Amino acid sequence: MAPRHSRPLIVALLYLALRRLLELLALLLRSDQAKEIEILVLRHQLAVLRCQVARPQLRPTDRALLAALSRVLPRHRWPTFFVQPETLLAWHRRLVARRWTYSNGPGRPRTRDRIRELVKRLAEENPTWGYRRIAGEIRRLGIGIAPSTVWSILKDAGIDPAPRRAGMSWTGTAFLRTHAQSILACDFFTVETAFLRRIYALFFVELQTRRVHIVGTTANPTGDWATQHARNLTMTLAQNRDRFRFLVHDRDAKFSGSFDAVFEAEGMKVIRTPIRAPTANAIAERWIGTVRRECLDRMLILSRGHLEATLRDYTKHFNGHRPHQALGMQAPAPRTTRLGVPGKDPPYIHRRDVLGGLIHEYEIAA
Repeated sequence: MAPRHSRPLIVALLYLALRRLLELLALLLRSDQAKEIEILVLRHQLAVLRCQVARPQLRPTDRALLAALSRVLPRHRWPTFFVQPETLLAWHRRLVARRWTYSNGPGRPRTRDRIRELVKRLAEENPTWGYRRIAGEIRRLGIGIAPSTVWSILKDAGIDPAPRRAGMSWTGTAFLRTHAQSILACDFFTVETAFLRRIYALFFVELQTRRVHIVGTTANPTGDWATQHARNLTMTLAQNRDRFRFLVHDRDAKFSGSFDAVFEAEGMKVIRTPIRAPTANAIAERWIGTVRRECLDRMLILSRGHLEATLRDYTKHFNGHRPHQALGMQAPAPRTTRLGVPGKDPPYIHRRDVLGGLIHEYEIAA
């Protein structure tokens, strides 16, 4: 039985063949002289059309008829066609292929989505694992899968092979995830007061917990000023002295040799970021953007004392209340709060204003 999509073509071919048959019967009743004259006229018209039409537009029925006639016409007469012989043969092969088209079976079933997600998860969480290692781990879990299937899944997902995705760089997250608990970063940022006075603020951030420490503000930052505040910070972090092993900062001249010596004396290694590479200290740069968007860009700072009070209140909110995406929507140092009971009516919510209502904090009322 012919496929449904070929039925209109068959009907058109039958109609066209009937028309040509009637024309042939009418042609047999005519004299040979009239036929030869008509052939000359048709040949001349065809030559004129070839000069005017660069590429004729043929319908499927036209291709089918010309391909069928080419099997009857002698090969040495094929130059009468306005297409190449290769084109006629290709049309004929296409007709044969349509004639012997059968519905394909279901074939090999596609790998289940849960297995595909598991393969991608193992590849992302283990950059050094190749497709054979991933296939072995999945088989150990009791799921049969071939290494070639793992390779195809990783290729379709655009995941590079193990040697390419296993490398580390400053801009990658693998290095930070591996050493975040032992890294401390610092930087300066500036604030313009309402009276056009520029004030500098020095802060430190713990990369693992995202906890921020504002250590001081000044209008005239110097290397000695930064060194003194570095000493104050080391005394504040005395209990966590053994936890931090690295300090990251840029090549600002205010981070002098004496500044670095304070942390080197505590057993920390100072890492200076490359020139004009803010992504090398991305978490500190991100915090600067956060404090500007949520606080400093929405109010006028009058003096250095006003700035210190503002940063103190905002830092308390940032460390103790503000949810952070990298911490599972938890605060860096969350305060103890009451939690609601799932399935019960929402309790009464109390709002606490921070910075005069610029920021709101919400918690369950006692």
